[in-house]
Amino acid sequence: MRAKFLTPLLLTALLVLPTLAQQRVKQSVNANWLFRRDDGTDYTKTPTTPAQGWEKISLPHTWNATDVMDDEPGYYRGLGWYKKALYVPANWQKRSVYLYFEGANQETEVYVNGQLAGRHTGGYTAFSFPVSKLLKFSNEGTAANEVTVKVNNRHNPDIPPLSADFTFYGGLYRDVYLLAADPVHFDLDNNASSGVFITTPNVSAETADVVVNGAVTNDAATSRKLAVLTQVLDREGHTVAQQRTKLSVGAGQKLAFKQTFGKLRQPHLWSPDDPYLYRVISRIEEGNGSKPLDEVTNPLGLRWFRFDADKGFFLNGKPLKLIGTNRHQDFPGLGNALPNALHERDVQLIKQMGGNFLRISHYPQDPTVLHACDRLGILTSVEIPVVNAITDSEGFFNTCKTMQTEMIRQGFNHPSVVIWNYMNEVLLRLPEGIKKDNAAGQAYFKRVAQLAQQLEDLTHREDPSRYTMLVNHGAFDLYRDAGLTSIPMIVGWNLYQGWYSGEFEGFAQYLDQHHRELPTKPTMVTEYGADSDLRLHSFQPQRFDKTQEYANRYHQYYLKAILERPFVAGSTVWNLAEFNSESRQEATPHINNKSLLTADRQPKDAYFFYQANLLKTPFVKIGSRGWTLRSGPAASADSLFCAQPVEVYTNQPIVRLQLNGKDLGSQPATFGVARFRVPFVNGLNQLSAQVEGQPIDDQVDIQFKLLPQKLASAQLPFTELNVSLGDPRYFTDPKLQQVWVPEQAYTPGGWGYVGGQVFKLPGSGRLPYGSDRNILGTDYDAIYETQRVGLTQFRLDVPDGEYEVTLHFAELEAVPQGEQLVYNLGNGANTAADKKASRSFDVLLNGQPVLSDLVTANYLQPLQAVSFKFPVSAQQGRGIILDFKAKTGEAVLNGIQVKRLY
Repeated sequence: MRAKFLTPLLLTALLVLPTLAQQRVKQSVNANWLFRRDDGTDYTKTPTTPAQGWEKISLPHTWNATDVMDDEPGYYRGLGWYKKALYVPANWQKRSVYLYFEGANQETEVYVNGQLAGRHTGGYTAFSFPVSKLLKFSNEGTAANEVTVKVNNRHNPDIPPLSADFTFYGGLYRDVYLLAADPVHFDLDNNASSGVFITTPNVSAETADVVVNGAVTNDAATSRKLAVLTQVLDREGHTVAQQRTKLSVGAGQKLAFKQTFGKLRQPHLWSPDDPYLYRVISRIEEGNGSKPLDEVTNPLGLRWFRFDADKGFFLNGKPLKLIGTNRHQDFPGLGNALPNALHERDVQLIKQMGGNFLRISHYPQDPTVLHACDRLGILTSVEIPVVNAITDSEGFFNTCKTMQTEMIRQGFNHPSVVIWNYMNEVLLRLPEGIKKDNAAGQAYFKRVAQLAQQLEDLTHREDPSRYTMLVNHGAFDLYRDAGLTSIPMIVGWNLYQGWYSGEFEGFAQYLDQHHRELPTKPTMVTEYGADSDLRLHSFQPQRFDKTQEYANRYHQYYLKAILERPFVAGSTVWNLAEFNSESRQEATPHINNKSLLTADRQPKDAYFFYQANLLKTPFVKIGSRGWTLRSGPAASADSLFCAQPVEVYTNQPIVRLQLNGKDLGSQPATFGVARFRVPFVNGLNQLSAQVEGQPIDDQVDIQFKLLPQKLASAQLPFTELNVSLGDPRYFTDPKLQQVWVPEQAYTPGGWGYVGGQVFKLPGSGRLPYGSDRNILGTDYDAIYETQRVGLTQFRLDVPDGEYEVTLHFAELEAVPQGEQLVYNLGNGANTAADKKASRSFDVLLNGQPVLSDLVTANYLQPLQAVSFKFPVSAQQGRGIILDFKAKTGEAVLNGIQVKRLY
């Protein structure tokens, strides 16, 4: 058993804290609020809250939970009002009372009984205001205090973020507390921090030094003789070190103190594998210690770390590759107003993945996140939201510095934090008129570098023990020439080779360029990822096709390149889970789905891939768990199966797979992946994976809709067909239990199109096919974003019978110019001007005209989904024939569904 470290004064006995009631009271006040959007009324001047027009809510709350997902561009960015009745007991009258807000986005004013308590700027850090002098107190708890909070999430050029690939939700979206302390208390006016700061200037496996700094405030009317008692407790609650410091604090005075615990022997070190936490309890006492006045508790993790430009990251003297994810703070249906349990769950999901690092991006998040990282052993970086660009103004610079100070002081005592970051891709979208080689550009770059240097210097003053980082997008020369690679201690790179531009190999080449040209600068890959829509699949995946299969290839290449390079300290996937970005369009509008989990936290294949490579316990998981409804053509006209690939993820050398109890053999796992070709049959397919000699296995049930090669097959009667035109991907709709299969050319006895070509977005060097625009009036954007242009027929040689045919259309060419969104990082963004295409065509079904003069002036409106359903009889062996007769321009078809009725 490891010995506890003890100071010489404590060798006689272990001390425990007496069981005294805490003098400080901190209670949440989340319930029974009223909310309304701005109606032009100044509700700080209203003596009582009107009965009408206010919504009863509880916190956390955002007013953007739903409008960010509708088809209307933009979301409400403006003013919102909150009111609450607050009842304060009479025995608090002599206490120091504060209102404490964990976060509100992004400009906040707080009023108590019509009087201003305080203002705060910035949407992602905590703030608190003293309110004792504004309150009414009551012995019977009947005197109501009216708290009015004015919150505004408008665009303000002096407040970052200015623009970003995430949604700036408005509201009181984190917890609010009422805090009451003795007039003599630890500093409550230090940027909403605990007022006590713990450092560990020297830690080794043998000894540790702990230093506690803080300040005591005396709001009483007389001077006080005090003592600060600080105790370090181990996990079992044993006191292993303590120190008492005497103070004499005058009335209205704030006095700093410092306590040093030197050479604590045999510390139990904190690490991802063993996140051991001590507690540091600091108490203010009066007299002989019998009267405790205030008390605060902070976590303590004893560890030491360093970053090396050649060898990466070291924790407690041992090399450790940092592997993890980024994380945004929203959830479907809730916006960013999450209960603490969901914040904590995300950290648990990183731990369950085998990750050891979280980049808390692009802003400080709920306090629960860092507490969970401390407890679970996830190292972190935290950053302020200086994203994409800066405003060259004194106001913007000052706001950034205030944010950085608040972030550091509020997160100072968390052992999980090893990096403070202050910029992300600030040269991504330069202001109008700013170019690298013009005078305005040089002046702008100089100001950006000045802000970076000011934040760097501030961070070192506030916390010299941690590293600093500045994160750039993949424009090496631009950031180097602007001086931004020389300022921080670590350079982070957001790299997307093989996604926004280029090929996979460019990623490895970029990392090697950094090591070659910046040989003394440690580096991390702070973002990488590929869009992955769980509904889209392809057996020939292409860049930017949004399929899970392409994302799998992407992550498999990137992780290998990262692990092969010791100088890369670590990496964080973009992103842990899908998150809201209201301005995004594409197959899943308003969602950024570069992620390892869906928005509701269901794992994608890439999550299993990381588990296979990071977990230290035996692991096996069959992939395609989000693709449990499949379809495909029979292998031949006479066969009753369709062979399709399946990946199995494991950290074991060999995996065996069975289908419906039949052995499919074993395959070796290469870099965590064993690949099989599975002969799926119509109906239920039960897959089972086993690892010989290990008590682990995995099962998954897949429903397969086998399509006959010959539609008149007696062995496999035709029932339905759903085809996405202009699209080589499968699209699965679990809600309707339908599978849309890729288009194919017509062959006799089968089905398919005749003539035409795949639609490709004009001016795009990136999209392999289809459009990247939001299609209105549908949740099936992926179906309507692709089409075949110029086809003359679509034929199905179905047997005689009664059928239902549904045709789907959307005009993709005669559309307004799309907004140039900030996340379009490559050079292939759509820059085509508005195209006033002219199109008119008829559709005939088995020779009968069913649609006449389809034009943009009637049903074929730009970027609008429209569908038509028709009954039809197949007679005399002629099947179903759709003729497309173009009058002007070319006919188009986006999707077709054919269902046999009888």
